[in-house]
Amino acid sequence: MAIDPQLLAYYCRQASNMPASPVPIDAPARRARFVDVAASSVVPDPAGVSWADLALTLDGRTLAVRLFRPATAAPARLLVYFHGGGWVVGSHQTHHTVAALLAADTGCAVASVDYRLAPEHPFPAPCDDAVQAVRWFAAQRASLGLDTGFLAVAGDSAGGHLAALAAQQVNAEAGQQVVGAQLLVYPVAAPVLATESYRAFADGPGLTRDEMAWFWTQFIGAEGLARGAQHDDPRVHLMAQAPAVQPPATAIVVAANDVLRDDGLAYADFLVRHDATVVTIEASGMTHGFARLQPDAPRAREWMQRAAQAFTSLFDET
Repeated sequence: MAIDPQLLAYYCRQASNMPASPVPIDAPARRARFVDVAASSVVPDPAGVSWADLALTLDGRTLAVRLFRPATAAPARLLVYFHGGGWVVGSHQTHHTVAALLAADTGCAVASVDYRLAPEHPFPAPCDDAVQAVRWFAAQRASLGLDTGFLAVAGDSAGGHLAALAAQQVNAEAGQQVVGAQLLVYPVAAPVLATESYRAFADGPGLTRDEMAWFWTQFIGAEGLARGAQHDDPRVHLMAQAPAVQPPATAIVVAANDVLRDDGLAYADFLVRHDATVVTIEASGMTHGFARLQPDAPRAREWMQRAAQAFTSLFDET
């Protein structure tokens, strides 16, 4: 499928800015390069959206959180967001614009969580951070002046994986839907790199098969990746076990030109089989990472606005 011309122009600009630049082989170097790349796709915050940094104190650690609030007279609904980056790169700062636009588009307060990263903090550390962050926000909605009757999660790429597993685990522990809705943008769903989309888009752009293999290895190790579809831990393979509680209403957005396209579609099917209400959007012309590239490509912005509309329709109709 053809890639959006404005996204292609973006990739050409990036290539000219980093001519013949080899892919860094270690996590710190990859993070530094990602910070530089992300800095080129930052725009002023939408009108009416304010934010403040919070320190989320958990067992033996403190996580940074950036809480975005839209202008609204009533207490805002809360959306806990996890950034992408293969569990290795990214932060609440590199994804600041994504979260700010999400707050404007959904009308929700968006808590962007800066969870611990692999390989310094491999599995299950990022998962533990996601679950405990959602628990913390569930308990603190009143003190933060937020709607106490609503809680949702969101994330892109590896952040979509963390959002989904946090919703599964928090709801299972409570025996009911504490998390009532989720927005998953090109989520990682399983350590399986042999789907049709992995074959079709192995060389990118946006994300390659080799890069995804490297990210998985930093997160769960080479042996964990080798288990692939046989991995039985639902914190790794989201579809390894049937959910204990009916999954939350879900909007899933996949990019048509993305190795992770089939991950998202498979997870959508899994949720439907377990009685969830699911809206699936396949964003034509888009590549992996397009949520972060909204300032660079108007069509990317349009697709994310459609995703926000699909997400809010899930709970506005209830």
